[in-house]
Amino acid sequence: MSSKVHFISIGGSVMHSLAISLANSGYQITGSDDKIYDPSLTRLKKYDLLPNELGWFPKKISNDLDVVILGMHAKKNNPELLRAQELNLNIVSYPEFIYNFSKNKTRIVIGGSHGKTTITSMILHVLNDNNFSIDYVLGAQLEGFDNTVSLSTQNEFILIEGDEYLSSPVDLTPKFHKYKANIALISGISWDHINVFDNPEFYAKQFDLFIDSIVDGGVLIFNKLDSLLSDIVKDNNSYIRKIEYNLPEHSVSNNNVFIKTGEGNIPLQVFGEHNLSNIEAAKKICSLLGVLDDDFYNSISTFKGASKRLEIIYKGLNNLLIRDFAHSPSKLKASVNAVRGTFSNKFLIAVFELHTFSSLDPKFIQQYSGCLDNCDLPIIFLDNNNKKIQNSESINDEVISSAFNIKNLIIIKSNIDLFNYLTSLKYDNACLLLMSSGNFGLLDLDDIKKYMNNER
Repeated sequence: MSSKVHFISIGGSVMHSLAISLANSGYQITGSDDKIYDPSLTRLKKYDLLPNELGWFPKKISNDLDVVILGMHAKKNNPELLRAQELNLNIVSYPEFIYNFSKNKTRIVIGGSHGKTTITSMILHVLNDNNFSIDYVLGAQLEGFDNTVSLSTQNEFILIEGDEYLSSPVDLTPKFHKYKANIALISGISWDHINVFDNPEFYAKQFDLFIDSIVDGGVLIFNKLDSLLSDIVKDNNSYIRKIEYNLPEHSVSNNNVFIKTGEGNIPLQVFGEHNLSNIEAAKKICSLLGVLDDDFYNSISTFKGASKRLEIIYKGLNNLLIRDFAHSPSKLKASVNAVRGTFSNKFLIAVFELHTFSSLDPKFIQQYSGCLDNCDLPIIFLDNNNKKIQNSESINDEVISSAFNIKNLIIIKSNIDLFNYLTSLKYDNACLLLMSSGNFGLLDLDDIKKYMNNER
């Protein structure tokens, strides 16, 4: 008889993908949530896993459930959670479930404040291209893959994107501590999630603990260019092998990036020094799994990027529109510099949405100083409908201008004003870079594309 699993907060990005993967493997799946948005909504509906109605229903919790998987969106007083606790059911977070599922597999965990989604996607792309079958847990949709989670009983390896955020409302352990990696990678450390880690030292400590969680005899691959990370690795006494990586040799010509190899220059479809560093990280992992260098380079040349990671969503004769997930200071600066370095002949218009809890904190916002210096027209967008903004009296134009410390900064506070401003600009020989973990107040990007297409 198949296992019965109930998801509390089934609409989460990984939660809904895990539900789909388990359902495809024969598990009996139920779930609840009070809010479900696309793409989760459409995908759950496609697999007949969408709850009949939104909300929390203790009657769904019964003694015959084998596992209750609790998502971070739920609260400690969630009615379904309270009922599950009352019945003394097996309640786990999704990283805990994935660890239990993969105890007998080799667990490869990709961590870091930035780049982990892209590195994980690169590895998966190369392995798939070389017919290497592996289980995986991804944080973003990847072209050619139906789901961001795939679990099986036959694969020997599992590739996991290791998030440092908390596991569940009743388990305040960072997710990546749960996996007990056999092979781990850290791409870099830059303070984030200040609602949980209220100072940089406490945040950095989580990565030291992540290294401690690697099984004895395991492997850590780390970014040598990150001085903080290098110091933590140097001082850590875990019984593991440590392998560093750096930037590969490369060149940029006519807005195209080439990586230098023993077989000559290989053209890439991604750009930016951080992505070149990500490629070198992915190569180290793939090498440990037996992928030859020539096969790696042949495969990585066809990698187009993970969804919303420096994704070129429109390219005209002399202008282009790029969408990026950047929201933390390190990601923002890396994205701007990547576009500037690759499209140096373009007038760079950069729009950044202050959207996350951290970015709207007066203490943290100072970290953004200098992040937009490398663009020609810097724009900050705040959505007046964002409840985080409505509840924050300390974020205003003066605070924002002071934080970013750039003279020609433009601040826009409604999606209508943003649309009107962007469609008033000339895009002859220009690049428009949109950066946010949100959606710019539901800005219609198709209309922006059409306008840019007419501005040839």
